[in-house]
Amino acid sequence: MRAADPRLSRTVLGRHFQNPLLLAAGTAGFGRELDGVMDLDRLGGLVTKAVSREPREGNRPPRVAEFCGGMLNSVGLANPGLDRVRAECLPWLAARLSRAHFLVNVVGFTVEEYGDVVSGLDGVSGIAAFELNLSCPNTSAGGIEFGADAACVQRIISLCRARTRLPLVAKLSPVLPDLAGMALVAREAGADAIAVVNTLPGLLFAGEGAARLGNGSGGVSGPVLLPVGVLAVARVMERTGGMPVIGVGGVRSAADVRQYLRAGAALVGIGTAALADPLLPERIVAELERMDG
Repeated sequence: MRAADPRLSRTVLGRHFQNPLLLAAGTAGFGRELDGVMDLDRLGGLVTKAVSREPREGNRPPRVAEFCGGMLNSVGLANPGLDRVRAECLPWLAARLSRAHFLVNVVGFTVEEYGDVVSGLDGVSGIAAFELNLSCPNTSAGGIEFGADAACVQRIISLCRARTRLPLVAKLSPVLPDLAGMALVAREAGADAIAVVNTLPGLLFAGEGAARLGNGSGGVSGPVLLPVGVLAVARVMERTGGMPVIGVGGVRSAADVRQYLRAGAALVGIGTAALADPLLPERIVAELERMDG
């Protein structure tokens, strides 16, 4: 195993990360899917696939559509549910990693579901933090995103804060009219860090006029998100006075990681590009090491 480069290390969320690169939520499964494909311990860490209280099969296919600027996806938060994740997925991941850390992405469709997942996983060995996906639709409020409603953001984070002592990361959507202002709401409610950005909403049609995704619309990811994410990090940093931020969106190279770091990000997530080339994250770490050399 190659030794970590101390020049890239940083302390975030009360943990020592050997480098700033994370595999973003939804692109790395629960780690097992990439075992034998890449060396997870070469990275700073990963964020797991979303975990909901009940198992979810996800949206009907097709779930992914590529286009020249990136990818459109509508997976529908498919996951095995709280009980299986707690009993099978996270223990395997904790035993597998020796240097990298993992954060658990949490979703809910009511405020209470977020708290149920966090309390259900609290105490599981190895979890560095919970990343609260606030882009989920609030089913009891007509489908509006939780993250678009300051009162909901406050309630979710306060509830989760009461259920765990582990760090909480609020993941926010780039379409919020005042993203930095919502970051302040999250911080005041008890969040320890902010993750920006989630995907942008989008729609593509096939040649015959039907939507390319089985669910119709989906989330846009890939290179197009890079400047959106970098700007979001800069604005959150400026507004919060230096709250830890995880920058996500559009990363394809060490130079892209540097863009986020210059904006003030503490950690940087790579998603779509790693799906296309699972060996890319390790190459980016190596390139970061050369750039710091």
